[in-house]
Amino acid sequence: MGINCREFLEYVVQPTLKQLGVESPKVEQLLLATACHQSEMGHHLQREGGIGLYGITETMHHNVWDHYLAMDPDLASQVRGMASQHEFPKSPHSELVTNLRYATAIAWMVYRHKGVKLNEQTSANKLTDIWQRCFMDRPISFKERDEFTRCCEKFDPNKKSIAA
Repeated sequence: MGINCREFLEYVVQPTLKQLGVESPKVEQLLLATACHQSEMGHHLQREGGIGLYGITETMHHNVWDHYLAMDPDLASQVRGMASQHEFPKSPHSELVTNLRYATAIAWMVYRHKGVKLNEQTSANKLTDIWQRCFMDRPISFKERDEFTRCCEKFDPNKKSIAA
């Protein structure tokens, strides 16, 4: 059982990005493709060391906080505000599994931490390059690259219809 893509976009991704001051169909596309590839939209919550919809590793999570958000207290406060008051201090990594808005914010921070800037002409192949650079710490196969590119194409905002 996974999450409906259209509903995930409408109820999680878009509100999270709006709260962060981001309005970009390409960022939405990248995040949806990431969730689609990393967890099959929630079919798997742990793969290759990464957890949650986005397959974020504990190392990635720490790096975002220690080397990116720590340098921007206002942004850190916004992201921390999405986390649970009670659970985050006890088990911050579990928030990546149980809190979809927080996980979405952290996924976008992983990309921002790596300097990602998108424009509306960014191609599916370029999004795949970005995902590989930001989320994979190993070489990927042609098959894996093709699978991510297909996820990007599935969520192309220019097509105006996101499959469920």
